[in-house]
Amino acid sequence: MKNFFLKHWLKISGVTVGALAGYLYYYYVGCVSGTCPITSNPYRMLIYGALLGYLLFDMFSPKNRSKKAIESIDNKENKIK
Repeated sequence: MKNFFLKHWLKISGVTVGALAGYLYYYYVGCVSGTCPITSNPYRMLIYGALLGYLLFDMFSPKNRSKKAIESIDNKENKIK
């Protein structure tokens, strides 16, 4: 379990920060009349914020590449030189 959190800590924190930001957006800016489908419901804003937080923080996580992909990139760079 500890390895899972160490491996995915950036994505987990992205979901947490996004959910918090989604709720804060609902609380301070949200739709008062209730006609807005996303911002009028705090649960939807939590999910929407968590999804956006995950996607945003996932951009900064290191990607694992296979040996073949790395060798392919190296071969292309050697051909160019």
